[in-house]
Amino acid sequence: MDEAALRQRLIEEGFTRVFVHTDPPHKVYDEHTHTGDHVQVILEGSIDIITADGRSSYQPADRCDLAAGTPHAAVVGPDGCTYMIGER
Repeated sequence: MDEAALRQRLIEEGFTRVFVHTDPPHKVYDEHTHTGDHVQVILEGSIDIITADGRSSYQPADRCDLAAGTPHAAVVGPDGCTYMIGER
């Protein structure tokens, strides 16, 4: 995946903070929210996101969009997860 092109696309979508983040295997994020819209595009590894709608698994090239204030939790897969995050 071309990270520069992805970063540019997120900026064009109005995300004002765009960065790459890596989590170690099996990291758990308890339920939380973000004050602005939040997007994650998986670059390597995997992550499960849990919302009121259920649990969804994300692999490389998958995109998870969360509207501001959406309660969610996350569990990183066995190989860790690197993703590009956009916040607005």
